[in-house]
Amino acid sequence: MLAVAAVWGSSYLAIKESAVPSGVFGFLAVRFTLAAVVLAVLMGRRLRRITRAELASGSLFGVILAVICIAETYGVTQTSASNAGLIMALTVVVTPLLARGGTPALFYVPAAMVVLGCALLTQSGGFTAPGAGDALIALAAVVRALHITVMARRPGIVDPAAVTLIQLCTVSVLTAVPAVLLGQSGAVLDMSLCQWALTGYLAIACTVFAFGLQVWAVRRSSPARVALMLGTEPVWAVLIAVCLAGESLTPVGLLGAAMVLAGTQWGRAVQSRPAAPAPAPLPAGPGMRSPMLSRGGRWRSCR
Repeated sequence: MLAVAAVWGSSYLAIKESAVPSGVFGFLAVRFTLAAVVLAVLMGRRLRRITRAELASGSLFGVILAVICIAETYGVTQTSASNAGLIMALTVVVTPLLARGGTPALFYVPAAMVVLGCALLTQSGGFTAPGAGDALIALAAVVRALHITVMARRPGIVDPAAVTLIQLCTVSVLTAVPAVLLGQSGAVLDMSLCQWALTGYLAIACTVFAFGLQVWAVRRSSPARVALMLGTEPVWAVLIAVCLAGESLTPVGLLGAAMVLAGTQWGRAVQSRPAAPAPAPLPAGPGMRSPMLSRGGRWRSCR
């Protein structure tokens, strides 16, 4: 999952350099169609063994994934790559809240730190309403948390590669249809060689590899742990955006980034901490009263 975090951290700059707002659906259709073809070739004869349960699960995951990718891609085209990577850290906060089981009370402190850090990050250029790109990235982070949670709860996943392929095909169809209706095929044909290379990288490394590994890992761990393992994604996003694209953060933005990173790691530590064992009940010795349930449903005491 750390490798997935690094790859996804690099995806924001790749998307920003290869996608434009007027061709988001066409860009996603190409990316996911290419990814589906590559994965289908790798699977070979295993395509014949896809079960109905895997088909249903993959279709459901694909619908949610399509929402994530549409919001994320539109968001990245309207904000910086570093901002996008840091705001996506909200997934770490939201996932444990959606997962079954109690969330430690202390977890809400680093969660609040991450939220406040994201707020400062979006105000790094001056205190105004958050931009549309920042809001779309925040939406994508929330839906990604839902994606992780639903994958963990969905039964019947035997072959992660099969489920991933169905996901990719679903996103491909859901983005290709509006791309054709909106006439975005021209934007795809006008892509440069560099943009095609970045799209190929997004399709193979950031899609086939990353999503396939995520499906495999989420079945062998808790949703919260998977989300927290992805908590290093903002670090990679910032490093790559600053080193390769020359992006910079203002002092307010740097403070927000520090709060996001610190809150993410703190929340990871809190969520990974084993629960304290329940204290053993005291023996009911002579002279001590132990509660018993009467026939009427009320608690009574007896010796």
